[in-house]
Amino acid sequence: MTRNRIQAAALHEFAYKGYEGTPLSEIAKEVGIKTPSFYAHFRSKESLLLHLYDEVLQDRVDAVRRLMNRLESAPPSERLFRILVLFCHGEDLSEEKLLFLKRLTLFPPPTLEQEIKARFLASERLLSNPLGGIFQEAAALGEIRPTPSDELLASYYCLIDGCFVQRFYYPPQEAEHRLTLAWRIFWNGIKR
Repeated sequence: MTRNRIQAAALHEFAYKGYEGTPLSEIAKEVGIKTPSFYAHFRSKESLLLHLYDEVLQDRVDAVRRLMNRLESAPPSERLFRILVLFCHGEDLSEEKLLFLKRLTLFPPPTLEQEIKARFLASERLLSNPLGGIFQEAAALGEIRPTPSDELLASYYCLIDGCFVQRFYYPPQEAEHRLTLAWRIFWNGIKR
C-alpha cells in the first residue's frame, strides 16, 4: 500500500536527515511516486511528520502498558526499574524509530515545536496515572517514604529522559552501567 510505503520512507528520511533536510520529492522518489501523488495520502509534509510522531509515541505507551501487565505481580521497585530499562534501551522500538523520536523530541522543527511538545506531554500523561499508581503502591507497602506523586513522577521522568539520551552517547555497556547507577541512587533516595 502506497500510504504505508510513504510512512516507511519518511520515517527513515526524517530519522537520518531531519525534517528540514528531507524534501517531499525525496520521499516520493524513494516510494516510486511523483511528488504531487503524495497529497492523495497526506495533506502535507507536516501532517505526515505529526502522524509518524503520534504513532511512535503510541507504540511506546502501548509497550509500557504491556510490560506493566506482564509485571503486575512483581514488586513496585522491579516494575519501575524494568519500565526505566524499556525506555532507555528502546527495546520497544526499532533503532530508526528511536532516532526519529530523539531527533524530534530534542530538536523539533521550529515551526512545529509547540505541537511536538504538546503531543509528547499528552503521551506522557497517558502513563502518569499507572506510574503514579506504582509509586502509591510502593508507599503503601512501606518500600518508599510518603512523597507526593507529582514529585516522584517528575523525578522519574527526568531519570528516564537522561538515561534515554545517554544510550546515544555511550557504548552499550557503559550506558547500562550508568542506568544501573542512576536507578540505585534514585531508589535509595526515595526508599524508606
